[in-house]
Amino acid sequence: MEIPYLILTLVVVAGFYTSFMGGANDLANSFGTSVGSKALTLRGAVVVAACAELAGAVLVGAHVTDTVRKGIVDPTAFASDPRNVVYGMLGAILAAGLFLQLATHLGLPVSSTHSTVGAVLGFGLIAGGIGCVSWAKMGQIVASWFVSPISGGVLAFILFHFINRNILDAPDPARATRRIMPWMVCIVISIIVLSFLYKGLKNLRLHLPLAEALPAAGAVGLLGAATAYLLLRRRPARLISDPLRSVENQFKYLQVLTACYVAFAHGANDVANGIGPVAAIFAIRQTGEVAMKVPVATWILALGGFGIVCGLAIFGANVIRTIGERITEVTPSRGFAAEFAAATTVLVCSKLGMPISTTHTLVGAVIGVALARGIGALDLKTVRNIFASWAVTLPATIVLSMIFYWVLMSVFSW
Repeated sequence: MEIPYLILTLVVVAGFYTSFMGGANDLANSFGTSVGSKALTLRGAVVVAACAELAGAVLVGAHVTDTVRKGIVDPTAFASDPRNVVYGMLGAILAAGLFLQLATHLGLPVSSTHSTVGAVLGFGLIAGGIGCVSWAKMGQIVASWFVSPISGGVLAFILFHFINRNILDAPDPARATRRIMPWMVCIVISIIVLSFLYKGLKNLRLHLPLAEALPAAGAVGLLGAATAYLLLRRRPARLISDPLRSVENQFKYLQVLTACYVAFAHGANDVANGIGPVAAIFAIRQTGEVAMKVPVATWILALGGFGIVCGLAIFGANVIRTIGERITEVTPSRGFAAEFAAATTVLVCSKLGMPISTTHTLVGAVIGVALARGIGALDLKTVRNIFASWAVTLPATIVLSMIFYWVLMSVFSW
């Protein structure tokens, strides 16, 4: 189907714009605790995030992505006139990007996935009516608003309570660190490797069954534990004038490692938020048909990954400060507990097929770490504002998407 070059240009620009704002908001979450705890500088976070994000997007990004994000809308409802999908998807991209820009300006961490879902839902309602919407899927997404932060919060609470009791409050924190840290390294590395091997890197032909992935991940984890043990043994036993500070420094490495994993997973899974609709429109141009799933060209994945990294570098500082400083005071041990809890929760829920938001999970994990120290450690005003932004994500993007769809249909005669 012949689509005017002006519209195709708008589609590419809009896809980059939404990816850009997704990086400024969503990817900023991944490194918020690392920057807040001083494990990384903002510039260092941008460099590390760029490598991990682009690797996830290009190497293992969704080469086959849902045409209509998360199956919210039935595309067969628009098969008779694919132009509805072109204008609807373009309007959805713009609506999601605009909402993410507003949230980023206010320093509020919101879900780029839910922003895109709301935008696609808005286009579906105005173009196809209530009947084309999968309300069961919408119910799962609404349920994830509660599952995501609660799951991440509970796991982070338990993990930081363990760290606090067995390391930070131990009679000899340095000795406790040398005894416990290698096993924590083992668990972290094992889970990260397992997430890659167990049906995680299909595009690289590394999708082992669980029975094979578990031993391989465990072996790599034990190797990491042995390395950590040797490195800790070589450090001075006194860990000197401020033992707690030295112990916190050991957690910086684990915190950065888990942050890299979250960024890699973000590039692999969430790059489709900005460029999935772009791929759908280019597929319509090639085939003239509306399909449930379409292949995504490497240049489109690179466009999305590059946009996400640029967004983090230019506008990510605001959301990073919210995650790393405004919810609660973050140290490397607290940041590690939050990052690890969020990454593990997202991994488990993704493997179970549950729609879950990385942003919601990480915010819940940071809150869980704060609650482990008492309610007074939490900035309730900031938490209230974040929850309010989550509540308005769907309604706002639905309305914005409807407006953009109506304007595009009115302006362009194609």
